[in-house]
Amino acid sequence: MATPTRSAAAPATPEQWLRTFETVVRGRDFAAGRAMFADDAVAFGTWARAVAGLDNIVREQWQNVWPRIRDFRFEPDARVRTSESGESAWIAAGWLTEATGPDGQPFTRPGRGTFVLERRAGRWLAVHSHFSLLPTQSESAHGRLSG
Repeated sequence: MATPTRSAAAPATPEQWLRTFETVVRGRDFAAGRAMFADDAVAFGTWARAVAGLDNIVREQWQNVWPRIRDFRFEPDARVRTSESGESAWIAAGWLTEATGPDGQPFTRPGRGTFVLERRAGRWLAVHSHFSLLPTQSESAHGRLSG
């Protein structure tokens, strides 16, 4: 299990976990991000197709994306649900970030993220995350309608 790398208190609720993770991504604080995920987490990402294990998530997703983006933020209408036992939760949230395109011009990069959290040793840890860019309705992505 990941252990905290900072003296700051662990997020007490899934909502606080989400806001803390937002701050971690904005600050490109890989160590603090690691403390928020379980070692056995699995992830789908915008860069990495599918990865298992925290070391792989950091290497294959975070280190390829976080240095490229600016002003990462979750949209305020995140959906958060906690199990009756209080030991697991899920979060579904839209996000926005700024990036620089191949032409050198800045652009807004919208997407969505889903997290599954578990309480382990009294801490909320992500055991699964899924980041994706917003879907497109273009024929180049989905093919042409037949007929």
